Amino acid sequence: MHEAFNITMQNRKVLEDYLQNYSLEQLNKVPQGFNNNLIWNIGHIIVVQQLLVYKLSGLPTMVSDEMISRYQKGTRPEADATQEEINEIKRLLYVTVEQTQTDFDNQIFKTYHEFTNNLGFTIRSAEGAIAYNYYHEAMHLGMMMSIRKFV
Repeated sequence: MHEAFNITMQNRKVLEDYLQNYSLEQLNKVPQGFNNNLIWNIGHIIVVQQLLVYKLSGLPTMVSDEMISRYQKGTRPEADATQEEINEIKRLLYVTVEQTQTDFDNQIFKTYHEFTNNLGFTIRSAEGAIAYNYYHEAMHLGMMMSIRKFV
């Protein structure tokens, strides 16, 4: 499992590069033909990791209900993210993964609400959710790589 956390942390470093190298305006721009922007993808990645691993395990998330409602599946940018929100997302990039690894090592994930996502992946445990999560993050990184060409 530690390899899954290592892969996720490496991806989070790539995401942090977007936060450091693109302006607030660029992070918020939704290019023509796209449904979302760079910052939405990063916020979405954080929220989905929390929902997949914690909420489906019956545990509280490390992100606010407001953040969940703004970045969960099925949402799109309704308003520009502020610099304060960008800073919070940047902070959450790492602490969420670090805490998840600690919690996994401490075996706090006892139960899990199994589900099958819209791609046909059935996730049966927190361990499965952690493994699936880096696939999910890679899909969104690919979208971000397309978006960045237009901002």
